Amino acid sequence: MALRKRKNKSGEAEMSFLEHLEELRWHIIRSITAIVILMIAAFLFKDFIFNKVILAPKNPSFFTNRMLCNLGQILHTNLLCINTKPFELINIKMAGQLTTHIAVSMVAGLIVAFPYVLWEFWKFFKPALYPTEKQHARGAVLAASLLFFAGVLFGYYLLAPLSVHFLTTYEISPDVTNQINIRSYIGTLSSICLATGLIFELPIITFFLTKVGIISPEFLVKYRRYAVVIIFIVAAIITPPDVFSQILVGIPLLFLYEVGIVISRRVVKQREAEHAKFMKEGS
Repeated sequence: MALRKRKNKSGEAEMSFLEHLEELRWHIIRSITAIVILMIAAFLFKDFIFNKVILAPKNPSFFTNRMLCNLGQILHTNLLCINTKPFELINIKMAGQLTTHIAVSMVAGLIVAFPYVLWEFWKFFKPALYPTEKQHARGAVLAASLLFFAGVLFGYYLLAPLSVHFLTTYEISPDVTNQINIRSYIGTLSSICLATGLIFELPIITFFLTKVGIISPEFLVKYRRYAVVIIFIVAAIITPPDVFSQILVGIPLLFLYEVGIVISRRVVKQREAEHAKFMKEGS
């Protein structure tokens, strides 16, 4: 008699531990392959990546810089005119520009490949879910990807120009001249964009933590005041140390926290409805 594999809770054949490892290995290989391919593409499009994307926020012609300056003219204040004096970036190592080119290409490949990598890992975990769980989690990869890119764009178009302006114009003495290293500039820019991209995943994190029972809407409402303090501490960490920038970051994070409460309530209602249906069918 031929042996038959057991069925998992999705109705599919269960795999052994080694088969799971093999499956996970191929998901990782495909994810790394996608990152490498996009990294090579970013490496080839050097002029666009550096001149149109990386170096753009420091120039007066950048969209955010122009819009804030126009707003400042309407309000009759020059405080909103940022990055009006372009500064030069320096390289202090012989192979510095080459290594910077490679590092930027890797980060660009990782950011662009994020939805595909997320989808690969979703395919790995999907068979372990019940049909109802799959239905509720439908669209999670798309939502997570959109939130991530929204966070990256928020950091790039809003936080990056403000941070560049503040950090390059701040001085402890007129006798000290700022000579900004290209690696320092790119490190600041990429850390801001990646940090805001990950922070914008807050609603997705809330969904899954509620799903597994770690948090509840009551918990989120009860500790809202503490969350506000933590949000502004995070905003202070990833922005220049001025109140205006912290408020610009804190408001969207507070909004995402409130969205998380709404999502958590919906998850709890769905769970209660499923439990009531199960009890009714069992009686």
